[in-house]
Amino acid sequence: MKLQSQQKTEKKPPFIFYLIMILLPFLFLIILETSLRISDYGKDLSTWIKVDSNKYGMNPDLAFRYFYNVKNVPTSIQDVFDITKKENSFRVFVFGGSSAAGYPYMPLGSFSRYIKRRLEIFYPNKTIEVVNLSLTAVNSYTIRDLVPEVLEQKPDLILIYAGHNEYYGALGVGSMESLGKSRGLVNFILSLNKFKTTQLVRNFLKYTASLFNGEQGPASGTLMSRMAQEQSIEYASDVYNAGIEQFRGNMSDVLETINKANVPVIISTLVSNLKDQKPFVSKKASDGNSADDLFDKAQKLFSNGDIEKSDKLFRLAKDYDMLRFRAPEKINDIIKEFDKIFKVNVIDADKGMNNFSENKIVGDDLMVDHLHLNLRGYKHIGKLFFEEMISKELLPSKLITSLSETQQDSVTLSKFYFSPLDSITAEYKIKLLKNDWPFVQRDKKFNESILLNPKNFIDSIAFDIVTEREQWETGERKAAAWYLVNKNYEAFTYQMDVLINQFPIIREYYNFTANELIKVRKFSAAYKYLIQKYYINPDAFTTKWLGIISLAEKKTEAAIKYLEESVKLKNDDPQTLYNLSGAYASNNNYQKALLVIIECLKVKPDYAEALAFRNQLEKVTDSK
Repeated sequence: MKLQSQQKTEKKPPFIFYLIMILLPFLFLIILETSLRISDYGKDLSTWIKVDSNKYGMNPDLAFRYFYNVKNVPTSIQDVFDITKKENSFRVFVFGGSSAAGYPYMPLGSFSRYIKRRLEIFYPNKTIEVVNLSLTAVNSYTIRDLVPEVLEQKPDLILIYAGHNEYYGALGVGSMESLGKSRGLVNFILSLNKFKTTQLVRNFLKYTASLFNGEQGPASGTLMSRMAQEQSIEYASDVYNAGIEQFRGNMSDVLETINKANVPVIISTLVSNLKDQKPFVSKKASDGNSADDLFDKAQKLFSNGDIEKSDKLFRLAKDYDMLRFRAPEKINDIIKEFDKIFKVNVIDADKGMNNFSENKIVGDDLMVDHLHLNLRGYKHIGKLFFEEMISKELLPSKLITSLSETQQDSVTLSKFYFSPLDSITAEYKIKLLKNDWPFVQRDKKFNESILLNPKNFIDSIAFDIVTEREQWETGERKAAAWYLVNKNYEAFTYQMDVLINQFPIIREYYNFTANELIKVRKFSAAYKYLIQKYYINPDAFTTKWLGIISLAEKKTEAAIKYLEESVKLKNDDPQTLYNLSGAYASNNNYQKALLVIIECLKVKPDYAEALAFRNQLEKVTDSK
């Protein structure tokens, strides 16, 4: 009886008890996430940051989403765009890896800069925004992750040049950052990166691993040389096929998402150095072929003038190269298939660059290494994209010009900014790249100073940039200052054009350049920078000198307009008041001129020229 009584008194826990038990872990995570955000834990991994009050740029810390074991992550070429899109804006986003970013000519040498310049020249009344989001050593995982946020920014067109980094790029199947072959798992983990809790877990795991592995020294070598974990991936092996499917799956997701948003896209096939890049790792494959044997046969056929057969063997040699820095031919085949599957625009840059090559097979005439184009090559890729934009009517409006496409290209190239410092910096980058594995064994590397051997001041700046002792912008400013001190004003203004082209929102550059030119009485040259600054953000200095120069050129109405604006912004500048008085007098408005010159002398009573001019004006007004 007692036992029965106990059983009756023991009640089953209420439903709310189980509900609380289920919700407790979630409540803990919510509290943890909230606490981490309030305390500003970790890095801000958002896609965009404000670079000024009305412009967005790509977050320089964004790549920490994809690189878990790298201290210095790659950054973009720092393009910016309006937070609120203007009605007259034409906005293009570009995706890819280091080739799309323009390596080794970053930030000014990418094909996107060619496209931007050509659009700016032929659509002067449009706000042209070509935003290159490409990052070194990333692949289709990064593009898939970023596309939804890019679509929120209302692009008019998306360009894609990607596929070389599917194996060794961040999270690729052969990378030191790999999270495995499961595309679903990797993309799920990427989706968690918006939570600070994810960073906490990552940092804890990294710290724990360091306890067992010891403290690592500073990273050496290029990023891609450090990223390659599986250095021998056999043709048609499981890992090889996983890389192919990784690209197919991620890019299919990307194109499907873009199509749903009704945004046009152009995707390009990839270009590799076929003729002049020997395979990096050659071993006899299970089918008996080896990369070196195939490459040697291709060279013999090429020497005998058999371009078609040698091209096929060069491509096969690339595919059998077990170090997979260059995209397999299968990836180009997949890109071509996207035309039919997703009805997207595909350009065959691979074929186009072969036709452009002097040997009809891409080699060192268009490439600086195994997969990066030279400056001439990047410009031609930009031309191929632009021609597709014309062909598929993807431009802001119908292009109205009397110039042929060849002439348009020529005009664009003449206004493509790239300084001597940029050229030397690119040359040094390639020397450093080829002074590292896999081009040479790591124990055979030369010392940087001996290898680069800078010979003059500009060389020394380039050396500091490539060895990360100097930022690109600081180096370019030093070069400009050096030209200025040496009174090489043409080189100085070109150098400042380079900086302004890269950072159009840094307003100080316009006034600084104009002021230095005004000091040496190069007023016509200064006018260009003053008027550019005026349209961005007019100030007292800009309007004053636009007025003074206009007055000197006998453009009286323009002079009055600018000088009146300057007085409204700063009413105690005697030089502005003196010139405004002169402008009124030139316009036969002597009474107004006299009133202004009196105000000028109140500010500076001992202004000799103003005193003399007042006397003249008083005589004129008295006589009337």
